[in-house]
Amino acid sequence: MFGIIRPCRHRLSPSLRTSWMAHLCGLCLALRDDHGQLARTVTNYDGLVVSALVEAQSPTAATRRTAGPCPLRGMRSAPVAQGDGARLAAAVSLALAAAKINDHVADRDGLLGRRGVSSAARLVAGRWARQGARTGESIGFDTAVLLDAVAQQPEVESSVGRGSSVLLATAPTEEATAAAFAHAAVVAGIPSNTRPLAEAGRLFGRIAHLVDAVEDLSEDLATGAWNPLSATGTSLEEARRLCDDAVFGVRLALKEAEFTDGKLVHALLAHELDHAIQRAFGDVHGHQTPPKERRKRRKQHTYEPYRRPRSGSAFAGCALALGMFCTCQFCCRDPYHDPWTGEPRQGWCVGCDCGSCCECGDCCDCDCCCDGCCCDCG
Repeated sequence: MFGIIRPCRHRLSPSLRTSWMAHLCGLCLALRDDHGQLARTVTNYDGLVVSALVEAQSPTAATRRTAGPCPLRGMRSAPVAQGDGARLAAAVSLALAAAKINDHVADRDGLLGRRGVSSAARLVAGRWARQGARTGESIGFDTAVLLDAVAQQPEVESSVGRGSSVLLATAPTEEATAAAFAHAAVVAGIPSNTRPLAEAGRLFGRIAHLVDAVEDLSEDLATGAWNPLSATGTSLEEARRLCDDAVFGVRLALKEAEFTDGKLVHALLAHELDHAIQRAFGDVHGHQTPPKERRKRRKQHTYEPYRRPRSGSAFAGCALALGMFCTCQFCCRDPYHDPWTGEPRQGWCVGCDCGSCCECGDCCDCDCCCDGCCCDCG
């Protein structure tokens, strides 16, 4: 899974986290059901935003189906999103994954650029592009818009140089994400939302591209790979300013759109975008809860009841630990419970950069995140 939006349990309220997981699992299962197990590897944290957008505009209540146990959910069943929103997210994820692979092959970047591997990678990319096109066609979305936009990237990169605006380099990504967000309004049957969601998507694409460039900057400079910031001479301060302005623009666009229930969308596209930027830039301009206070809040957080082995039952603890290890709970479940003490632990593969979730100032009333989350905004 990849993407810049990676909320953790300490920032989303319990109800919003359940909804977020429903869209994440719904996207993953839509990929599996329509295109097989391999397609699940393109499950994208950012792609599920499209599914959430469709549901947030829907005049009817959200529909869920119960999915069976999964290692990434600690072998628990769960309600998952279904329908056209999940399929749109699947189509977008497949198309963008195919485009990303082709871009890496063309640039001879990393493992995918090696002879032999690149041929296999192109075959996979072609398959994903066709699968995404089929799914998109079923809901009236032409994924060629995404593929064509991303295909412009090499030409754009060759045309920009020192002194050029970095926004010339982000334009193809902005065009692709604008198309995906706008079609969420079409799928939901709210055409009046097409324009504001297209604007939100365009700015989201700008942030995603710039955040990716910042995170890759050191490695790209070391390897000589192309990076929009170094290629155009854009400073980190200017990149941060562009990101902050884009987040503000996303919030304004969301206020223009009509939602039946926009809490999750606002939490992801306003609050979590801020956290993504802070994470990429090392929080040089933002403010985060001090580590001591974070630990205090985590201790106060209420976790689900858990029955642990009897004190001194080393064998029971070892047996439970083996079962948890074989079902990936130590690495993927958030939280998992220590098999000997029963205390909640964070999964090895789960990153957490928790800070305050209510830093949007006057843009909202913070209803989206203050239903039992970690912050103290009352």
